[in-house]
Amino acid sequence: MFKGVVVSVLASLLFGAIYYLSPFLAPLDGEQIFGWRVLMTLPFTTLLLLWRKELTAALALLARARREPVFAAQLVLSAALLGVQLWIFMWAPMNGRALPVSLGYFLLPLVMVVAGRLLFAERLSPGQSLAAGVAALGVAHEFWQAGGMSWETWVVALGYTLYFALRRVLRTDTLAGHWIDMGLLLPAALAFSFRAPNSWPLVADHHALWLLLPLLGLVSAVALALYMLASRWLPMGLFGLLSYAEPVLLVLVAWLLGESIEPAQLPTYALIFAAVGLLMLDGAWHWWRGRSHSAY
Repeated sequence: MFKGVVVSVLASLLFGAIYYLSPFLAPLDGEQIFGWRVLMTLPFTTLLLLWRKELTAALALLARARREPVFAAQLVLSAALLGVQLWIFMWAPMNGRALPVSLGYFLLPLVMVVAGRLLFAERLSPGQSLAAGVAALGVAHEFWQAGGMSWETWVVALGYTLYFALRRVLRTDTLAGHWIDMGLLLPAALAFSFRAPNSWPLVADHHALWLLLPLLGLVSAVALALYMLASRWLPMGLFGLLSYAEPVLLVLVAWLLGESIEPAQLPTYALIFAAVGLLMLDGAWHWWRGRSHSAY
């Protein structure tokens, strides 16, 4: 489990780097960046697939999809759910919507805790339950002062939960399954890159993009691969709670990009940050207890 925790935190750090990188990809807009992200990520994901010797597993999933039309449709749905998340992640910071998306990542762990409990009968430790309760107070405050959540927030919180639950049910929560998801997104990625205005001439004319886009692909491939591994190695509830590291970083990036938090939102984020702190203390406590017991 410790390995899954480390992998999850590393993935969150890399996602924060991608969020910060996206505005530097101008003059590309959010949809074009989504297309190029998939185009640049797929080759690096393929290399990771070959390096981890999971090509056979990927071919087995594709063979099953050819035999079972329902399973093939489920794979398409899985890819579509991932595609929406990759799109909104790149679109938000380019359109001044980084904070609503960040709030979606704050709400996501709570939704995943509920899904883990209802769908997979998972349980949390007392410390993790306390962290979830404090975070729930923060989310409830946001509902109260804003009168609800923006559509971007709900797309992230519900969409990602459905995606990870579907992968777990289908048993495609592997690098092989992730590679198929990315491959199925290729037609949409090409369409976004060629839609008017055609982004290929823009890329050709801006030499900085020749370096930044492959960098985006490399970081994205590693981050997504680590994230998928963490989702497989950890219970859904704990995986969700560890995802709090990502929205904390995304809020910091939103500040760096010039967005600000309204005074009325401060209690929301204070409670969320407190939940992250409690989760870290709970993890440190369990790590210390594990070392103490191993010493005997």
